[in-house]
Amino acid sequence: MTYFKKILRFAKPYKKYAILNIIANAFYALFSALSFIALIPMLDVLFKGKDAEIVTEPPVYKGIGKAKDYFKDYLSFQVNEYAQDDASLALILVISLVIILFFLKNISNYIAMYFITFLRNGVLKDLRNALYKKTIELPLSHYSEKRKGDTIARITSDVLEIQHSFLSILELIVREPLTILFTIGAMLVLSWELTIFVFIFIPISGFIISLIGKSLKKKSDKVQEEQGQFLSILEETLGGLKIIKGFNAESIFYKKFKASTQNFYDFSNKLLNRQNLASPASEFLGISVIAVLLWYGGRMVLIDGTLDGSTFIVYMGLAYNVLTPAKGISKALYNVKKGNAAAERVLEILETDNTIQDKEDAVTKDAFTSELTFEQVSFRYEKEYVLKNFSATVKKGKTIALVGQSGSGKSTIANLVTRFYDIEEGEIKIDGVNIKQITQNSLRDLMGLVTQDSILFNDTIKENLKIAKPDASDEELVEALKIANAHDFVNAFPKGIDSNIGDSGGKLSGGQKQRISIARAVLKNPPIMILDEATSALDTESEQLVQKALENMMQNRTSIVIAHRLSTIRNADTILVLHQGEIVEQGKHDELMTSKGIYKKLVDMQSFE
Repeated sequence: MTYFKKILRFAKPYKKYAILNIIANAFYALFSALSFIALIPMLDVLFKGKDAEIVTEPPVYKGIGKAKDYFKDYLSFQVNEYAQDDASLALILVISLVIILFFLKNISNYIAMYFITFLRNGVLKDLRNALYKKTIELPLSHYSEKRKGDTIARITSDVLEIQHSFLSILELIVREPLTILFTIGAMLVLSWELTIFVFIFIPISGFIISLIGKSLKKKSDKVQEEQGQFLSILEETLGGLKIIKGFNAESIFYKKFKASTQNFYDFSNKLLNRQNLASPASEFLGISVIAVLLWYGGRMVLIDGTLDGSTFIVYMGLAYNVLTPAKGISKALYNVKKGNAAAERVLEILETDNTIQDKEDAVTKDAFTSELTFEQVSFRYEKEYVLKNFSATVKKGKTIALVGQSGSGKSTIANLVTRFYDIEEGEIKIDGVNIKQITQNSLRDLMGLVTQDSILFNDTIKENLKIAKPDASDEELVEALKIANAHDFVNAFPKGIDSNIGDSGGKLSGGQKQRISIARAVLKNPPIMILDEATSALDTESEQLVQKALENMMQNRTSIVIAHRLSTIRNADTILVLHQGEIVEQGKHDELMTSKGIYKKLVDMQSFE
């Protein structure tokens, strides 16, 4: 219940529905007990017929000990008042009373379920929203260690499990206990001796059910973890389908998926079979007690004469009426245990600390005026440093290019300046202000980003571009496409900028996707542009056209260009050559070519004029 209590805070906005549900459940429990008691006068009319005792004077209440006789006499008096010794009319009256009480019982049940629906679905909505918000707030480093499929499973199936369990716990703490309470109250009024057996039955039943359910949470954990596993395999399969087919690896991934679903099958069977044992076990225990009640109560009716037949039949109905909520409680306890396991997994995300937070005194920076500086920056993802004592200054309007072999730390610079990761040593400053003292939103508003992998979404070209500027006009979109050399191919589509580009831009070529990404950065029109191998996916012709457009775009901007194709950074104001995380050379293109160092070797390895 520890984790489940934390989930209950999501119910606060819907507490009025919880209160209305509790009220309706209270009426349900009350009418459930009264509907059985109302059968007594009907059975008297049926079994005793003309010999039934007729009460002609209103009865006098003589205390709780005589409550049963008072209730029977009062009903008999009321029936006699209206029926005037007509047995058939008396029968109709008592049957009508029973029907009315059962109707009120069921309408109360419907009202209770009606209100709980808003509560359950509201909690489901808010919980998913909170999870998604937390998912996009957590730093990139969090997902380098987590499976995407497991996160998806927590937001979908685990939250759904909590929703079902949420209904169960409200029934557990309100409706079922009240039903048992009112029913036992009615049973005590009818016969306190027989009711002792019920008090013996409930704790015994609860003890046996608890023995069955001890390992349920552990088994539920395994089911949910395995579900996250096969969803991860599915997500990876869809993302890497080209490679899987290209290497004829379908059988490898099918075996992995099949093994995971087999584990899910085995764990689910164990979990559900143990859960399914609760209902028959509690019912068998209940019937056993009913059998004892039949024997003992039958003696009271047939031998001792201390209980009349109609009262005993109604009492047996009440005793059986205890079984249904008792079974409901045992089932709800199982659901709560399952829900608690799901809540633990959900809360693991919600309670994960975001290591990259805005400081309380962080400032909002709206403009870039002088320079971007790196001062003795060192960084490591795990144990090995990927960046060591990196220092550089980029003046406003200038372009700095980073070159070097893979793993030399080039892309790490882009991750650090945007605060996707936080540096451990050194400082990065904008206009003399440490970026850790600037709010993340205002920091990233100053920057445009084009990555090596064209990250596009399954939507129209227009909506993909408007991620950078939601209020952009169609004219601004067209202008950005022209600068990125993308307008011609976009205009050739039947729907133009309203064309859907498919999942991850799958309907576009690699070069087209990259040009849409560049157009998106152009549309944002930031003072600082970060190009992380932005032209690597372009063909030679497109590269030359886009490179010219980028040069025009970067004239009034500070630019950090991470280059794989060295032809794209010839005109950079400063070229920094990185090797194993350190700057080994720096200068302009011609200077570095003359020095005949690492840069010249890299250039010579690439064929260009």
